Amino acid sequence: MTMPTTAPHALADVTASHSTLRRFLHGLPGVDAVGLEARAASLGTRSIKTTAKAYAIDLAISMVDLTTLEGADTPGKVRALGAKAVHPDPTDRTTPATAAVCVYPDMVAVAKEAVAGSSVKVASVATAFPAGRAALDVKLADVRDAVSAGADEIDMVIDRGAFLAGNYMKVYEEITAVKEASGAARLKVIFETGELSTYDNIRRASWLGMLAGADFIKTSTGKVAVNATPANTLLMLEAVRDFRAQTGVQVGVKPAGGIRTSKDAIKFLVLVNETAGADWLDNHWFRFGASSLLNDLLMQRQKLATGRYSGPDYVTVD
Repeated sequence: MTMPTTAPHALADVTASHSTLRRFLHGLPGVDAVGLEARAASLGTRSIKTTAKAYAIDLAISMVDLTTLEGADTPGKVRALGAKAVHPDPTDRTTPATAAVCVYPDMVAVAKEAVAGSSVKVASVATAFPAGRAALDVKLADVRDAVSAGADEIDMVIDRGAFLAGNYMKVYEEITAVKEASGAARLKVIFETGELSTYDNIRRASWLGMLAGADFIKTSTGKVAVNATPANTLLMLEAVRDFRAQTGVQVGVKPAGGIRTSKDAIKFLVLVNETAGADWLDNHWFRFGASSLLNDLLMQRQKLATGRYSGPDYVTVD
């Protein structure tokens, strides 16, 4: 697998200065909003039949980052979440494990113990999530705490204020610093697309994150009104496809927030397949940040297996 490196050689001169970075980002093709939304809507109408649907549901389960990011999180809640991630359906051990559990840095050690011996990764939000309003040294300390506790993945938020003010080099340098502090942990860079206002900004943020060494680009924190949509995810999938074509570096995509049903998840998988291609149909390169989605996937999975829906007690309520 090709892993991201900071400023890939093919585009190394782009990040030489603020002016060259700005020139590159503003030289990206403008987004046809009507065309983008129409294509996303069209792909969402694709019909998935029974056998393919069963495959898609299992694939979607394996792509979920099961998440709890609340002030009331307790060690017991995180342990229960870890157990669910490892065995989403305790009555059917053929059900795949989820990709990861995602928690705050102070819960990483608890989560790590809960998923020990399994394929489930532990992700930690960091960099003053979700607002990102803190000094860089504070953000880096947040990252180092999570990594030292055993985090396999770091989910950082960009400084949206700096980005919207056009201070792209500040955002770039912050991402590269977080990447370095993350060490061997994979880095997901969250844009909070609902606050970026335009599709052009989402495209620019996508390229900026990838130039800075993101292993994943992620739509949102799930903490604002507008989170993942088919259109903004399609735009980011186009960006990772084009980035790999230019640099040879593959970067993952994670839509987060607002994806609640199996039908929604399958629509996103169609977007992945038709836009970036089959190379991204793997939880190493595509994730869902949508914990409530898992319960619907489990109920739909049992419906396919038995021909009937379970009662309300079939799945746990997180």
